[in-house]
Amino acid sequence: MPPAPPSAPKVSVIIVNWNGGDLLRRCLADLCAQTLVPDEIIVVDNASADGSGHAVERLFPQVKVIHAGSNLGFAAGNNLAVQYCAPDSDWIALLNPDAFPEPRWLEALMKAARQHPEFAIFGSRLMDANTGKLLDGIGDAYHLSGLVWREAHGQAMQDCYLKSKEIFSTCAAAGLYRRDVFDHIGGFDEDYFCYVEDIDLGFRYQLLGYRCLYVPDSVAHHVGSAITGKRSDFSIYHGHRNLVWTFVKNMPGALFWLLLPLHLALNLASVLYFIKEGQGKVILRAKRDAILGLPDTWRKRRCIQSQRAASVGQIWRLLNKNLSRHQT
Repeated sequence: MPPAPPSAPKVSVIIVNWNGGDLLRRCLADLCAQTLVPDEIIVVDNASADGSGHAVERLFPQVKVIHAGSNLGFAAGNNLAVQYCAPDSDWIALLNPDAFPEPRWLEALMKAARQHPEFAIFGSRLMDANTGKLLDGIGDAYHLSGLVWREAHGQAMQDCYLKSKEIFSTCAAAGLYRRDVFDHIGGFDEDYFCYVEDIDLGFRYQLLGYRCLYVPDSVAHHVGSAITGKRSDFSIYHGHRNLVWTFVKNMPGALFWLLLPLHLALNLASVLYFIKEGQGKVILRAKRDAILGLPDTWRKRRCIQSQRAASVGQIWRLLNKNLSRHQT
C-alpha cells in the first residue's frame, strides 16, 4: 500500500487590533472571502476603546478573539497570538487591520511556500488603498546606514514589480512566516512595542540563514499608519528609537564597525531634520531612550550573533547600497 500523502501545511492568520473600527471589519470580511480558507483566524484586541474587539465576536463568530486587557503594542500582541495558535500550525500569516487582502492573497503566499522551501518568509505586494493605483511597497529594504523603508513605496505599477525576487524582509502588514523559526528566535522583540519590529524580525531570520521572498501575486491594499498616524510623534519616537536598536543588535561582525560611522551620521542627520521640522523634543527623546537601552541591546546582540549561521558576505549582499531610497 503506498504511503498516505503528506497533509497540507496549516496556516494561522493573526491580526493585532487597536481601535480598528470599520477598517478591521473590512479586513476580516476580505479575509473570510479568501480562495484558501485559513485554518484559524486570531484577533488580539489591545484594549480598544471603540468596541471593535467585541464587534468582531458578534460579526465573525468563526474568529478567535483574545482580549489583551491593555495595549500590548504590535510586537507583544503578535507574540501573544502565536501562543494561542494551534500547535500543529506550520505557518503564521500576519495582517494589519488596515490591510485588505485580495481573494487570492493567502493562496498565493502558501503556493510560494510550497514551491520555494528554501525560503522561510514571504512578503505580499502592498498597494496603496488610498489611491488604488500606487504601490505601498514590495518588501522592506535595509540600508547600509541602518535606515529602513518599504521598497517602491508611492511608485506607479510597472512590470518589474510583478516579478518575484528575494528581499530583505516583508512588511508585517501582510506577510507569511515559518512558525518553527518564529518560535525558535522568540518572535518579535517586545521592547520595540511597534515600528521596525518586522525588519528586526526579518534580520534575525536572515542571520540564521532563513531567506525572504517577495510574492507579487499575493496582494493586499494597505492604508498605512491609519491608526497611529504618519509623521506623528508616536511613530517618530518608536521608529527612530528602534532603528538604533536594530542596527546594534543585528549588524554582524566587521560590518558593525565598518558601518557604525554611517549609522551615527544617519542619527545626527535625523535629529537635525526633525528639529528643523519642529519635532525636536520627540526625536531627542527617541535617541536618548535608544542610548539608555544600549546595555540591554548589547546583551541581545551577543546572543543573536552567537547563533549566526549566515556569513557576513551574505548579509552584505542583502543590504541596500543606493544613495537614494527612490533609486532602483
